[in-house]
Amino acid sequence: MRSPLGLGAIIAAGLLSAQDGSSLYDRTCASCHNGGNDRAPSRDALRSMSADRVLAAMETGPMISMAVRLTTADRRAIAEFVSGKPIGQPLVTTPSAKAMCPASEASFTLAGSMWTGWGVNTSNTRFQSTAGIGAAEVPRLKVKWAFAFPGDIQAYSQPTIAGGRVFVGSAGGKVYSLEAKTGCVHWFFEADSGVRSAVTLARVGSGNVAFFGDGKANVYGVDATTGKQLWKTKADAFPVAGITSSPVFYNGRIYIGVKSGEEASGADPHYECCRFRGSVVALDAATGKQVWKTYLVDEPKRTTKNKAGAQLWAPSGVSVWSTPAIDGQRNAVYVTTGNNYTDPATRMSDAFVALDLNSGKILWSRQMTPKDAYTAACRLPDKTNCAESNGPDFDFGSSPILVALPSGKRALIAGQKSGVVYAVDPDNQGEVLWQTRVGKGGTMGGVQWGSAADQNNVYVAVSDIGRIMLTYSTSTDADPKQGGGMFALRLNNGENVWYTAPKPCGQQPRCSPAQSAAVTAIPGVAFSGSVDGHLRAYSSADGKIVWDYDTAQAYETVNGVPGHGGSLDGPGPAIADGMLFVNSGYPTAGGMSGNVLLAFSVDGN
Repeated sequence: MRSPLGLGAIIAAGLLSAQDGSSLYDRTCASCHNGGNDRAPSRDALRSMSADRVLAAMETGPMISMAVRLTTADRRAIAEFVSGKPIGQPLVTTPSAKAMCPASEASFTLAGSMWTGWGVNTSNTRFQSTAGIGAAEVPRLKVKWAFAFPGDIQAYSQPTIAGGRVFVGSAGGKVYSLEAKTGCVHWFFEADSGVRSAVTLARVGSGNVAFFGDGKANVYGVDATTGKQLWKTKADAFPVAGITSSPVFYNGRIYIGVKSGEEASGADPHYECCRFRGSVVALDAATGKQVWKTYLVDEPKRTTKNKAGAQLWAPSGVSVWSTPAIDGQRNAVYVTTGNNYTDPATRMSDAFVALDLNSGKILWSRQMTPKDAYTAACRLPDKTNCAESNGPDFDFGSSPILVALPSGKRALIAGQKSGVVYAVDPDNQGEVLWQTRVGKGGTMGGVQWGSAADQNNVYVAVSDIGRIMLTYSTSTDADPKQGGGMFALRLNNGENVWYTAPKPCGQQPRCSPAQSAAVTAIPGVAFSGSVDGHLRAYSSADGKIVWDYDTAQAYETVNGVPGHGGSLDGPGPAIADGMLFVNSGYPTAGGMSGNVLLAFSVDGN
């Protein structure tokens, strides 16, 4: 029964010790958040959050399955302990009147140079041919303005640019439409959970619509001019299902993948691991009505019980973290997939998958790493819910890139966490055309979030992030000497055109040379962000670094909210109409927290 008293009153009444938050954390949370789980924010990152936001993560967000056995008082005690703040401490996240744009600037049209969605086009090339910034001008890029996401410790949504505006989601669940030149707020929208996907814009009927997904697996259609919700659809009802995949608009439909946080839930030996089924969903863009949904793993059935007595299930997993690519020629949609969670592993994990655009029928799949069943338990001392396969956790986070090769053939290209980049033939059941190793690979290694391709090369950044144990502690930190590097591979055959070694880290804490963020390219230049906070521009011809900017610093922001940059991970820069936008702040895997969207232009003008 829930107590009518607040936590402070409970402690004052002697019903709960003020030390319980610490002991509860040590028993239920420390194994992941003190370094055992790469996907869990560190203690330092949690201290930057409000207690209310930590509590929301346990009660309605990604930690719900881990915290379900805790009482209300337990969850509140943990939230206050890790944040160092009381529940209910005011946190203003609504933009001030001064941050809003004048009403006279409210008009919006889809026109001119744009970057919409994850990959700038339905082929996911991440190559912007109409950047408005020439290669010779890149060394003159300077910060024009900075916008801070209030209360956030992570900035992980790919920006979208169109019609003089920039659209971006936030970990706190807000989606903003900002004036590209000044950063003032045209409108903001409150989603049910954090918005990690990019915003995709399209003309639907007589209006312009913004599409995006949130951490609770909701997909939204919002009026792009006003921010008014047009529809909301639940893509998956599983408790820890969510959306990292960005929506792709094509011929009146939205295509999007569904992932889950159940891989982390499996760290708990009492958790019934695992029942999530990754899927691809097609929605009517005008109404949000589901047209089809295709699961990539069969419905799980009971298998055995683990040593803690919890029921186990299989098959499971095969999250779709990636953004789909569209092939109008083959009437197909392509995705890459994640690992299984339980044995027996399936043939659809760690794979390229082709589905029919009209029906969702699976046309073919090509697996790159068989028998890859993995949960966070595999990295912990208590491996109760670690499958016998024990990984190697080589799933795809990279989205497939559909390209025309100089030879006349076509290819789907994606890098894997194994450290291998693959090109497969979409016109021949995914037969492998070439494969090239660029890194050692690992659970957070290899190629994390994707590459960019022009007419000749694919530009590949390598993570291979390392972790080191801190002295007299159970925590780990990023290894400042391990990871990183940038490659250009020839589209035709995967041959190495050039390689640029990573820049060594300085002395700042939580620094890593790993290059985990997605790459972005314009004619003559490829951009890659690093966990050390630097955004670097590489010459497409020879890999020489032509520009380097350290985003990990404090900023005076246009919305008056305290802002600080951190690690660059997840999305890469978006470029259009003479401006470059990038998010800075990513504490996962030992990185540095941050909460800013940065706008760059030539000479800051």
